[in-house]
Amino acid sequence: MATDVLQQQLSDIESKILSADTEIQRLRSVKQALLKKRDELKVRITQQTQEELARTDWNKNDYPWHEQVRKYAKETFHINDFRPLQVPAINMTLSGKDCILIMPTGGGKSLCYQLPALVSDGITIVISPLISLMEDQVMALKRLNYPAAMLSATTPKEEAQTINSALTDPKAPIKLLYITPERLAKSKRFMAKLEKMYKDGQFARLAIDEVHCCSQWGHDFRPDYKFLSIMKRQFPNVPILGLTATATSHIVADVQSMLGIEGCIVLRAPLDRPNLRYEIHPKPAAQKESIKFVADIIRRRFRDQSGIVYCFSIKETEEVAAGLRECGISACPYHAVMNADDRSSVHRRWAKNKLQVVSATVAFGMGIDKPDVRFVIHHSLSKSLDNYYQESGRAGRDDKLATCILLYRFGDIFRQSSSVFTERSGQENLYAMVSYCIDGKRCRRTILSEHFGEDSDIAVNCGSKCDNCDPDTAVTTKEVDVTDIVKTLYKILDNASAKDERLTPLKLLDAWQGKGSKKLKAEGVKSTSMSRERCEEVLATALLEGYLSEDFHCTPYAYISYIVAGPMAEAVKGGNKVAFTFRTRSKRKLSAAEDNESVKKQKTSSGSKEKGATKASQPSCSDGIVIID
Repeated sequence: MATDVLQQQLSDIESKILSADTEIQRLRSVKQALLKKRDELKVRITQQTQEELARTDWNKNDYPWHEQVRKYAKETFHINDFRPLQVPAINMTLSGKDCILIMPTGGGKSLCYQLPALVSDGITIVISPLISLMEDQVMALKRLNYPAAMLSATTPKEEAQTINSALTDPKAPIKLLYITPERLAKSKRFMAKLEKMYKDGQFARLAIDEVHCCSQWGHDFRPDYKFLSIMKRQFPNVPILGLTATATSHIVADVQSMLGIEGCIVLRAPLDRPNLRYEIHPKPAAQKESIKFVADIIRRRFRDQSGIVYCFSIKETEEVAAGLRECGISACPYHAVMNADDRSSVHRRWAKNKLQVVSATVAFGMGIDKPDVRFVIHHSLSKSLDNYYQESGRAGRDDKLATCILLYRFGDIFRQSSSVFTERSGQENLYAMVSYCIDGKRCRRTILSEHFGEDSDIAVNCGSKCDNCDPDTAVTTKEVDVTDIVKTLYKILDNASAKDERLTPLKLLDAWQGKGSKKLKAEGVKSTSMSRERCEEVLATALLEGYLSEDFHCTPYAYISYIVAGPMAEAVKGGNKVAFTFRTRSKRKLSAAEDNESVKKQKTSSGSKEKGATKASQPSCSDGIVIID
């Protein structure tokens, strides 16, 4: 009897649970419908906001602050004319509108918040990722008698107290304050000061330099930039001006969402730098030979001209600088392990042309504003096209001809991939860089332009400003069925796996060429007769196209990249064909008349000061192989 009562109670509870589950499902459906409606409304609001902002003429000169902007531009910055997009950006931020400004390195982004700060009431806060960059900008502004200051961990205590007091004093002589994102994220006292400034109407605007650092998809993500996501919620009426030289459409959308400024106008200047010539060269395998190769380029083409050589590691910056000095070129390393005084000394000597070359890691980057850099050479592969564009863009800021050279070697792919594979989209970004290097046909400028989402066909206007568009270079192509080659690689990998061996790229190459350990030689596989360089290009393209993949393993000292079959392996084993196009580059044969004219030009060029404009005699490495669509 008692059991029947309990059984009835259990039945009632199960019935109620079923009813609750049904109600939960109904509410979930209601929630999903509401979420969909909310998202649709957000999109419509964003679209309408963008349309309204786009209809506004931000270039017109009848804004109430126009005369003041012109006055300060001339008297403080000694500027008579503005560059494209500077006026719209200035007018937008002075109108209280949020804006993201994408402008090439050296295009004049800083002026777009420095000028408005003088015109506005209150103080403009500038977020900057590097203390050295802030120091350089504040020093430059103070030389112009501009009321700027900075707060960082290195700011003397008394000076920091004076600045903090000035933040809430309407009569204080500060119009622009630079701080790092770390300071903002970790100082509750500073945030309290901003709250007081906002309440008193003294928080004029927030400028975020290198705004791409907000995005986890970006090439230079900084965790402390995530804190900036609260700024729009805390200070809704403070306009945000985000500035960067490099951001794809995907990264821009991510930044807008993270900062809470969806629908803001994005001002994007054309990223092509017509005065820069881009070249890819094969990198000699031996370190001494690669340094000698760099030295030969500098002595032959850039004698007594200023330049930067970017290196993969701190050790390499030291070796390259020492090797260049042995070749009679004044060079010093620059990297993060050096103490601040030594780094400043190198920077200062180079800026004053007392030092020809800085051999540097990417630590020598943001804020480098030397106008007469005639060459930037990448001794090793850059980790992404975003990084490469920004680093190479330190050349030719005076708008005169300059040259950007990258030395490409297959082995450098895996040094980089082992360091970036933990980053979100790190490997994808690196492979885009590799594709750029081995592409022996398409205009380098077009590849960069398309990467950043620009539609214009730069190749039409390139002329000879990249090695692939050089009219003196002949390109021959040959389509080759490489299905058997790819299957051979799979046999070598399967054989190694059966013997509990993992193959690094070097070991795979050796096994394919019949070198190295005998146990890695698969039965029935003949050694390839192709050159080492061609084999490397086959492997690189197979990686890019998914026929091979990298598998990373951690040791106590480093991450190691091993090669395994890629996601396309099943299709190949199932009978799909694989075709690559082999491209060979060579100098076009000149007629007798052309040859005489060429000799004359070379003689004239060798006596010219602008040696950065001369063409390379070294052929590009792009005997590239890319998959045929």
